[in-house]
Amino acid sequence: MEAYLPVLIYLGVAAAVPLLITGLIEAMARRRRPRHDDPQKYLTYESGYPTPPIPGRIPIKFYLIAMLFVVFDVEAAVFYPWAVNLRALGVFGLWEVVAFVLVLAVGYAYVWKRGGFQWK
Repeated sequence: MEAYLPVLIYLGVAAAVPLLITGLIEAMARRRRPRHDDPQKYLTYESGYPTPPIPGRIPIKFYLIAMLFVVFDVEAAVFYPWAVNLRALGVFGLWEVVAFVLVLAVGYAYVWKRGGFQWK
């Protein structure tokens, strides 16, 4: 049991140091932060600048286009590492990427059929 004493001391110090640092930072932040609410804090915030209230609803089409970009464009970045390691992956790697392309194709066909690519 004496062999575990250094490990227990290490774990105690490892737990105490972050707690101590967090407590000190929190105490300093309490002293330095403003004691009153800033009215600008409650303004609508978009794209880095406070904006006036928007009359009406925000079109959801912009968010759908962003999600489609992530799915179909950023996901295509997987082809570069696959092409670099093509010889090392062999036939298994080929079938793996075929399955990946099929999943993307099914998603692409679904979005196309639902009219997700139509900008109205």
